[in-house]
Order: sequence, then structure tokens, then C-alpha cells
Amino acid sequence: MFLDESRIQVQAGDGGKGCSSFRREKYVPFGGPNGGDGGRGGHVILEASVHVHTLYDIGTVRTFRAERGEHGLGSNCTGRDGEDLVILIPQGTLVKDMEGNLLADLTQAGTRWVAAHGGKGGLGNQHFPTARNQAPRKALPGLPGENRELQLELKLVADVGLVGYPNAGKSSLISAVSRAHPRISDYPFTTLKPNLGIVPVGEGYSFVMADIPGLIEGASEGKGLGHQFLRHIERTRVLLFVVDPWDPKSDDETDEARGLRVRSTVKTLRDELGAYHPRLLEKPWMVAVNKCDKGQPIDPKLLPRSFYVSAQAHTGLKPLVDALWKEVGKIKAKAAEDAA
Repeated sequence: MFLDESRIQVQAGDGGKGCSSFRREKYVPFGGPNGGDGGRGGHVILEASVHVHTLYDIGTVRTFRAERGEHGLGSNCTGRDGEDLVILIPQGTLVKDMEGNLLADLTQAGTRWVAAHGGKGGLGNQHFPTARNQAPRKALPGLPGENRELQLELKLVADVGLVGYPNAGKSSLISAVSRAHPRISDYPFTTLKPNLGIVPVGEGYSFVMADIPGLIEGASEGKGLGHQFLRHIERTRVLLFVVDPWDPKSDDETDEARGLRVRSTVKTLRDELGAYHPRLLEKPWMVAVNKCDKGQPIDPKLLPRSFYVSAQAHTGLKPLVDALWKEVGKIKAKAAEDAA
């Protein structure tokens, strides 16, 4: 099951109570106050993890509570702090409040954000003696932990994102080049949820490919799966347009006619991406002309930047994977250079 939106309640731990106590010591008025402070309540922390892929993986619990701090003790002993509760969430998760304001954007593995702060422990009576009151009985209760409701929204972080119409063969392609096993059928919108696949390139090398639900004309206006689809494209490094060149109503098309269909399809898909967010047009992209086991492939001269493959027959896949890996490597190298 894939889940890319969720609403959770986070409750940090309350601070422990301060202690009111007195030691018994000769020559010390009333034994002297020695009440310890209460411990801090535990925080609720969100952490981006490579081991969690969808918001479904955080489980069915919708209210997360951290441990409260322990109460202070005599002999100036401070209560133990409550244990922090760490919730692992997928990379690429946006955290928003109920008004839709962005609070955190957890894209890098290991990044943490405190979703709810634990309450401060109360002060023990050791803090309150004065010249006129050498034996105060005053001690403070701990402060309550923060309680808030949050919206989580996942935008997949993948190296390569597959873009194409329903039934173009995206699910078959990701199944052929990776270990992903999406449901495949012959009707539109077979893929109703994104699928992630790890594509092996060589010894110890791989990249992440995302098969995302089919795009239709008007998706930028919310038609079809609309924005549910498009938001997952935003964080992919390279776009791969998967196109079926064949006209089901005709068996005697020319290469030129098929080439025109592919170019027209790619233009429509890019127009939809640009209408959703112009920055998507700046991403590197390639075209996989799929189902080329059906007949004579299109003349490569008609379609630059294209690869002719058959996901079903497993032909033409290695040159495509190698080209994608090369492009992903260039982008990662530039990102590392910029970071340095």
C-alpha cells in the first residue's frame, strides 16, 4: 500500500514535578531544603530515513506520545528526562500545520526536526530559600509538553522519474530494469500509486527509479490523478518519457508518422509539466520509445535523445540504463561540487 498524505497528532512528554524535601543535618535550619528538579519531558522527533518509503510505513497509529519526565527526588536528585520518541518518515516528506504553513522539509536521510518539545521539569524547593524563609516548601510542577496536529505530505525523492500516458508501459519498464513488481494490466490507470525500483548498474552501483501514475492531458488542472501525480515529479533528477508509438487503429503507418506521434506526445507531456511548474522543464530528460518488439523501430534520426526498447521482450534496456546512470552521475557530481 502506498500513502503519500497523512495527518498525525504529536504529544510531547510533560515535565516532572519538582520535589519538596529536607535533609537532616546538624546546624542546618530545619534540615535544609534538598528537593530536586523534575526531568524534562521527551520530545517527539521526525527523522527522514532511507528505510521508510511511504507514509503507510509509519503504521496505523495516528497519535504519538513521548514519555513524561520523572519527578524530582530528595537529596537534590533531578528526575530522569523522558525518552524522546523518534518517528521515521520517508525522505521528501513535507511537514505542515493545519493551516497549510510549511514547517519542515525533510529531504536528506538522517535529517531531524522536533515536532513537539517536551515540557520543562519543575524546580524543587532547593531553589527557593531566602533570608527570611530558610525552609521553603515551595516546589513547581513541570510544564506540559507541546501538543499539535500536523499534516505530512510525501514528494518522492528519486533519481529517475517515469512520465507517460496510461498504458505506455511504465510499469513494465520499471519491472524489467529493477526488482520492483508493480501490478500490470491492459487498462488505463493500472498504476494508482507510485512504485520505487532500485536499478542495478554494475558492481555496487544502482539508482532509484520511480514509476508514477499515468499522466493525461489537463493533469496540471487537476484532471485524472492531477496534482497527486505531478508533485512526485518535482524531486526526480532526470525525467524519462515513456511513449507507445503504435496506433492501435492502424498497422501500416510509416516511420515518419510514428515519429510525429512520439514527438507530439512528448510535447504534450512537457506542456503539462510546464503548466504545473515551469522549473520542471529545466530537468534533464530522455525518451524511451517502448513496445518496439511489435515491428520496425522508428528511424533514430527522427527522434534525438530517444532509446528504442521493449520492456516486455527485454530488448534495448542496457543502453537506456547506462545513459540514465551517466546523467544521474553528472547531476550528483555537480551537486557535491556546489555543496563543497
